[in-house]
This record gives sequence, structure tokens and C-alpha cells, in this order.
Amino acid sequence: MSKKTLVLGASLKTSRYSNLVIHRLVNHKQNVVAIGLREGEVSGIKIETDLIDFDGIDTITLYLNPVRQQQYYEYIVSLQPKKVIFNPGTENPEFYNILKRANIEAEVACTLVLLSTNQY
Repeated sequence: MSKKTLVLGASLKTSRYSNLVIHRLVNHKQNVVAIGLREGEVSGIKIETDLIDFDGIDTITLYLNPVRQQQYYEYIVSLQPKKVIFNPGTENPEFYNILKRANIEAEVACTLVLLSTNQY
């Protein structure tokens, strides 16, 4: 069974890694939901602009810099994912500590690499 993944910081721009990762997750038959600044669709996945209370999120993969992450701390913790992946450029020790206190794993990695090496 596939893990339900939230791509946070999803972009409609094809040059963005968040856009590419949505395509790759779909190709790997993962259940994907996405939140970004603009509504739209990537690889059949609707990008939401509201903070939806998604059920059953296993993994959140971040594409927001540490300053932008701050407004999402409570939201992310409230979803109770098993882990949050901090992609390159999103590293945030302050948030790692918040997640640790909430018993959520913080993984510093590249989701695209994890998918391409079958470690996702």
C-alpha cells in the first residue's frame, strides 16, 4: 500500500523541484496531496491553497525555506505525519526540535533521490 504524501510548497512551475516530485510520486504509485500558493493541477493532483485537515498523512515533503515554514509548524504537527522530509534548502534545526517533541521524525534528504534509489 502506498504512503500518503503531502507536498508542502507545491508549484505549478515545471522548473521547480516540488513540481517534479509530484510527477515522480504519482509515477511511483504514491497517494499524493499538495498545498501551494496557487491553485492548479500537476500530474492529476490538485494543488490546494488552504490548509486542509488531510487524514492519514504518512510523510510531508517540504519545499519551503525555514522562514516560510514557521507559519506551518502547528499545521504540520496537527497532521501527525510519521516523518517530515527536509529537502535541500529547507533545513531547519528549530523545526526538527518541535517535530521531535511531537514524536515526528525529521529526515534531511532529497525526496527525488529517495525515489530514484527506491528508498522512499
